[in-house]
Amino acid sequence: MKAFNTIGGALGIALALSVGPASAEDQLRVAIGQINNWENQAPTLGQDAGIFKKHGLVLENVGTQGAGETIQAVISGSADIGAGVGVAGVMRAFSKGAPVRILAPMFTGTGDIYWYVKADSKIQSLKDATADNTIAYSTSGSSSNNIVVAFVSELGAKAKPTATGGPAGTLTAVMSGQVDIGWSAPPFGLQEIKEGKIRIVARGSDVPSLRGQTVRTLIVNENSLKTKRDAIMRFVEAYREAVDWMYSDPAALKHFAEFTNQQEKVIARVRELLPKETMNPDRIVGMDQIIAEAQAQKFLAAPLTPAQVTELIQIPKL
Repeated sequence: MKAFNTIGGALGIALALSVGPASAEDQLRVAIGQINNWENQAPTLGQDAGIFKKHGLVLENVGTQGAGETIQAVISGSADIGAGVGVAGVMRAFSKGAPVRILAPMFTGTGDIYWYVKADSKIQSLKDATADNTIAYSTSGSSSNNIVVAFVSELGAKAKPTATGGPAGTLTAVMSGQVDIGWSAPPFGLQEIKEGKIRIVARGSDVPSLRGQTVRTLIVNENSLKTKRDAIMRFVEAYREAVDWMYSDPAALKHFAEFTNQQEKVIARVRELLPKETMNPDRIVGMDQIIAEAQAQKFLAAPLTPAQVTELIQIPKL
């Protein structure tokens, strides 16, 4: 799989440019959790396709280990925009006064994330896991974190939630016996499943309450939204166009296959599993239920008020 830059603890370090800057274009820094996942590819693929350039933008796309790192990059101002951040996580940060806003929804539903074990594990389903077992999620505030909490609270899973970062590090932890149940999203892990090295034991869609909800978002630094508003609005326009292109042009599959070192037919299957409507960038689905569950799962101390929701969600009109 192609290696991408990552943001670690030193969030103030200059982000690596994915394309050289042009004087006539505005620059925006974009931190992307799980940058290799299809549903997070609009900034990277759209950049390569020249879509953002057409809107007068050059993006500095940098990968993180998950929503926790992404949120911190946006809060600190090291990134203008954060991609792939769980709704519950950004609501928690916002409720504590963090300068973050939701710029657009990124993914609705939870069928893209799965949990797996080594092929020789005795665990056949979440019901087989005990308090002595561990179950992975990426980082605090991520959608995988939210789903694991729901596995425990709604499905009665007994395994101990454990942060493991991205899919690559998680797979290493599972195969070495450090973690019992790992997490991933396609296309990562498909080859290991095909080779019989790992087995899927649960999917995000196993949690009934999360199936139809928006689970991941684009977030923006509050100050960037004020001082770079024109560029941010153009970013959203380009993002919408990039999502359309990802589902209409075969070149998108070719680019993504090269990014992930996968066959195009495998990538085509991934796109089939994640239909375009799951990436609708204009409508957050199930906000009332999201807030209620975020409170029940201790992401929020109290429900957000209607005024807070209006302030938090800053989706530009079409």
